[in-house]
Amino acid sequence: MNATSPEIGRSLIAAGIRTNCHDVGAGSPVLLIHGSGPGVSAWANWRLAIPVLAKCSRVLAPDMLGFGFTERPADVHYGLDAWVEHALGVLDALDVAQADVVGNSFGGAIALALAIRHPQRVRRLVLMGSVGIPFAITPGLDAVWGYEPSPAAMRGLLDIFAFDRTLVSDELAELRYRASIQPGFQESFAAMFPAPRQRWVDAMASDPTAIRAIAHEALIIHGRDDQVIPLDNSLRLHQLIERSQLHTFGRCGHWVQIEQAARFNRLVGDFLTETSAVK
Repeated sequence: MNATSPEIGRSLIAAGIRTNCHDVGAGSPVLLIHGSGPGVSAWANWRLAIPVLAKCSRVLAPDMLGFGFTERPADVHYGLDAWVEHALGVLDALDVAQADVVGNSFGGAIALALAIRHPQRVRRLVLMGSVGIPFAITPGLDAVWGYEPSPAAMRGLLDIFAFDRTLVSDELAELRYRASIQPGFQESFAAMFPAPRQRWVDAMASDPTAIRAIAHEALIIHGRDDQVIPLDNSLRLHQLIERSQLHTFGRCGHWVQIEQAARFNRLVGDFLTETSAVK
């Protein structure tokens, strides 16, 4: 990838890690935390959301530690603590005292923990297809975290992610496969979630009592037909977080921000810009 790639944003030092971060737009800051698919980057995850949300907000979308074009230190220990500190480091590096935080899947667990551990740094919270509470690992998530690079394996994952199979082509599978085998990408990914993988679901979970104590306004979003993260996760989060609202998309898988891009962007944009999102 060269510097002209849309996946490359600005370079900053966050929690001691040289970090690739998109910083677009002006206004109230919004931190977008991507999911954990193989070869993922902030741009790949949020490319349809960044330009829309940037019309009203300052959008910050980093490649999280171990992903994309952010530095991969040889001695790093991947885990929720490190990822929360990295997210906090992004805000510190950009001198952002408080931000809205949008977390997708794995990123939802980070967003949730950030709101619990550093509540003053989070204004509003959006959780989409979120990890972060205990659940039995799905075959879909086990396949995602257990990915071994090949075009066929990537095609299989894309079929799991999307409800609408017209979104999945051999060309897209080849593109995402090539992204997953860039130098360092698979090595760090394989180090994060080795089998048995139920332990990493548990390790990404926050204490339900701490979740119940969250005072932030929260928007919870899920695709009804998600094969990666069960819809029950979002139902449970909605029960736990008092000032929350839940929106479920039918005929939609784990890719809400792609399969329902226009509606997702409008829903999130409205929630973040309302004077009072939850009464």
